[in-house]
Amino acid sequence: MERNYGNFNIVVSGDISINRTQWITKPKEIHGHNWEGYSHVHSVSRPGESLLLAKFVGISTGANVVSPKLDEIDFDSLGEFLSSTAELEQYPKHPKTPKKKVYRVKRFLGFSEPFGGRPKLLKIEQDDPDSKLIIIDDENNGFNESPEYWPEGIVTEGKRPTIIYKMNNPIDSNPLWKHLEKNHLENTVIVINSDDLRLKGVNISKSLSWEKTSQDFVWQLNNNPRLSFLLNCKHLVVPFGLEGAIYYRNESVVEYKLYFLPYAFEGETIREERGKIYGLTSCFVSGLSKSILEMNYNKESLDMAIDEGIRLGMVASNKYYVEGFGSMCKDCPFPSPEIFRSAKSDYVLKEHVQDVRIPNYMDMDSYLDWYILKDKSSASIAQIAQDIVKCGDKDVLKFVPVSKFGNLKSVDRTEIESYRSIKNLMEEYISSKSVARPLSIAVFGTPGSGKSFGVTEIAKSIAPNRIEKLNFNLSQFRDIDNLAEAFHKVRDLSLQQKIPLVFFDEFDSAFGGKLGWLKYLLAPMQDGEFRDGDSVHPIGRAIFVFAGGTSSTYDEFCEEGSEFRDAKGPDFVSRLRGYVNILGPNKVSDSYDQLYIIRRAVILRTLIELKAPHLLEENGKAKIDSGVLRALLKVSRYKHESRSIEAILDMSMLTNAKKWGQSQLPSKEQLKLHVDEDQFLRHLMHDAFYSEKLERIAMEIHERYRLINKDINPEFLKPWDELDEELKNSSRDQAKHITNALLTVHYDISYVKENPRPIKFTENELEILAEYEHNRWYYHKKETGWSYGEVKDSEKKTDPELVPWEEISRAIKEKVKEMVRIWPEILAECNFSIERLKFSANEYL
Repeated sequence: MERNYGNFNIVVSGDISINRTQWITKPKEIHGHNWEGYSHVHSVSRPGESLLLAKFVGISTGANVVSPKLDEIDFDSLGEFLSSTAELEQYPKHPKTPKKKVYRVKRFLGFSEPFGGRPKLLKIEQDDPDSKLIIIDDENNGFNESPEYWPEGIVTEGKRPTIIYKMNNPIDSNPLWKHLEKNHLENTVIVINSDDLRLKGVNISKSLSWEKTSQDFVWQLNNNPRLSFLLNCKHLVVPFGLEGAIYYRNESVVEYKLYFLPYAFEGETIREERGKIYGLTSCFVSGLSKSILEMNYNKESLDMAIDEGIRLGMVASNKYYVEGFGSMCKDCPFPSPEIFRSAKSDYVLKEHVQDVRIPNYMDMDSYLDWYILKDKSSASIAQIAQDIVKCGDKDVLKFVPVSKFGNLKSVDRTEIESYRSIKNLMEEYISSKSVARPLSIAVFGTPGSGKSFGVTEIAKSIAPNRIEKLNFNLSQFRDIDNLAEAFHKVRDLSLQQKIPLVFFDEFDSAFGGKLGWLKYLLAPMQDGEFRDGDSVHPIGRAIFVFAGGTSSTYDEFCEEGSEFRDAKGPDFVSRLRGYVNILGPNKVSDSYDQLYIIRRAVILRTLIELKAPHLLEENGKAKIDSGVLRALLKVSRYKHESRSIEAILDMSMLTNAKKWGQSQLPSKEQLKLHVDEDQFLRHLMHDAFYSEKLERIAMEIHERYRLINKDINPEFLKPWDELDEELKNSSRDQAKHITNALLTVHYDISYVKENPRPIKFTENELEILAEYEHNRWYYHKKETGWSYGEVKDSEKKTDPELVPWEEISRAIKEKVKEMVRIWPEILAECNFSIERLKFSANEYL
């Protein structure tokens, strides 16, 4: 139920502007007066900056907003105040509703200087020095150096309001900031748009991955001298487009928190073909103010209010952008009250906004191991992979960043960053009108890793009607004339106003020597021209994609050596504008490639959807045997990368199958073409063997538990046959998840005929496994209705150990380690050998 804040005063002040908008409509009458036969130009002038922010806050909160007032905007007003002009046009309200149109900004035309050269400011009408919430819109247009216009609540000694300071120009020298820093820092929430930081030369990556953006922000805040003053802030909020925000909190501890929309990255919503809009940060701030207002009534902490306010602000600003200036522009209320009314039909809901703590690493390299996917999921990576194949990615991955380009999906941070860097280059190139020469990109990866597929899907997702693909394999060209013929085909497409997407496969193959083709590609890349006999022809606009055939990575291609230099390698590299290493389904490194099994899962799910959709139930669940799924996901290496996964699916007898079972798989001899067939078959039978032994493993776990925990309530230490079923299930659940736990330290198990010798975990492995096991037990208990209590009680379902790993005592941690330490013995007694996973390609050649 909404609370009525009508008696609560919120003070809003800051810089003043007038926002002029103009748009054109078609003639209404053909046979009327002369002027009616021409296009009509319409214009509206509306209050901007702090005046617009005051409107947003009033609509959002329902409170009484005390602010400067500008009741009428006339010619004199336009001369006194700073004013901006924007040209509007109709755009689809949302990609899902292309026929519904609203007005948005086509282009911002700029500012008009006031007559006196200095923008006029306005004092707050009926200012309230006792207001508990003050909001300041500092656009760096004079207000921050004019104390006579500042709210009484911040200049009156002894007042301690909560202040939201929307700062456009992040510098520490303006008088307003110095005053707030000296007198109100404890209760001031600073809001700075990410693009305003970038305009100040702060190097924060955009639209690559949320992990990368987060790491750049943390590093810049701690190391960039231009931002050092912000480290003293107690609360700093930075919106990143409509899709994310970072909250820096500096109270008893320093904490960074990222808020994001999983299926979107910064800048994706506001696109050239959808138009722009002003006031987005003001709309975000109004959502923040609503939550802080609630805080004052509910006596919550400020950080909790900011957490909720960021979510409200993100939802409101997304809805504001969707609504735009309305379908009629002049006759629609602006801002629309609908912005702050939630509905199930909204495209962005509060529950869509996810959050994750950002590690505070001082070393940039440490961030390479940080994956939001791992932080956001209590399940193991292996379990997530299985769920992706079985259920699809939308339900499984709704809490983590997912990048999607047509049929290409990725959740692997490294892959996302590579693909999105290429996407950003292509978008910039396609939207540019002045660039005439080709855009050159290199793509590396092992054969079958999906080099062509990935880049093609990206290009099609950007400009599906303009892109036309051409493929040329340079290893099959006999002479230079073949290359000239290829460029003529490229030129023909360019003359048709298409943008050729030209794949030069195996461009690094030999031709009269190592890397012999490179010197013939330099002029087309640099000048956009090619030679055919005595004639020189312009190529026009095109995207060149150089796909490596002999080099699987960029670094491998650029290996130092005289042959590379003699072949004009450095000159070729200097003409590239980007490159991507396609990772594919095989693990490429023990140290950093943690999500290869997720890549496999996404590839496998996509292939099932495309090639065997009859295996999907109405709810989207895939009908696949657990042994088949385990073998496909966990086999150490696919000999021909993605092509091998596709080949195994193609060779399986699935045409009339109701389920992809073990009997549908190809023969052992066929499997040998693509995987280590013996290892594949061991994985295939693993579940059957393990299921048979599950009860025995659970019983052994309970017996060891009894030995380790002699000092607890005897009801938990009864023999297995006398044990309550819920307690049995607890041991069964541990037994079931041992294999997933082992994967976190790069072990797997296999069934053997003889009892193997148990391995011994290292101390580091024990620490990782113990934390995993405690967290698994913690979530299992929570799901079955248990909660924290000072006494372990099965009737009340309370347990003193039901707290996060960081909060349990050293003694309890040692007991958990002791349980983990005996896993190898228990498994060995049941004929399971624990083996270290092998990922070196050479071991399977």
